[in-house]
Amino acid sequence: MIKISQHNQQVWEDFWDKSLEQVYPNSTRIVDQIRANGDIARKRIVEIGAGSGRDSFKLADLGAQTILLDYAVNSLRRIKEQAIRERKNVHLVRGDAFHLPFKADSIDIIFHQGLLEHFTHPRDILTESYYVTKTGGLHISDVPQRYHLYTIVKHLLIWLNRWFAGWETEFSIGQLKKLHRDAGYAIQSVYGDWMRPSFIYRAMREVLKKVGITLPQYPPRAPVLGALRDRWRDYFKKQKLAFYTFMDIGVVAVKKD
Repeated sequence: MIKISQHNQQVWEDFWDKSLEQVYPNSTRIVDQIRANGDIARKRIVEIGAGSGRDSFKLADLGAQTILLDYAVNSLRRIKEQAIRERKNVHLVRGDAFHLPFKADSIDIIFHQGLLEHFTHPRDILTESYYVTKTGGLHISDVPQRYHLYTIVKHLLIWLNRWFAGWETEFSIGQLKKLHRDAGYAIQSVYGDWMRPSFIYRAMREVLKKVGITLPQYPPRAPVLGALRDRWRDYFKKQKLAFYTFMDIGVVAVKKD
């Protein structure tokens, strides 16, 4: 049984059927987390809810055996077109995150970005992932962080039926860690990151676009202030308080037995 409504399924089919030239690319944070855990050459890596497949393409370039799973036909179509165009060696699977089409203990690394928040029973996804993860294998979940202005705006737009992704929730770092522990995983590390450009800039850009004013996708960078901001972020990112300011948070979990 697929635990996604026909409405939400159509939302994502429509989303991936549109031109995505102005969609902001993913940061490198998930690829960075995976690379920090050793050589990934020949590792079997599955991205659930692959979307555009950009992270998996990078991992394939590093020698991983990447499998991109999504239920949206239009997502897989886009990925296939790009893979052919760029000659990427990846494997595409149309499948359900709640019933993964893989054998038990067969996957080295499973990851997803922007997936768990779209389901009312996210633990079931993690439990299914745990079943197919090898002992010693990793699971990485990347989700929106709860205590953020983004959350308020998002739920207002959901209430007005104007949110692009239909229904969506969010998580605290404590809640995300508990979901993984409840599924059987042990927590190896946690991480987070801010939105770049900022949420306020992106929101302002969308509002002005409706009145015919188009701001650049990225604001001009002030060299001195930009460098100071980067140094401050590098310091603050290591503090516990940062997990209440990040736009996105993630957990790297391991299957112990």
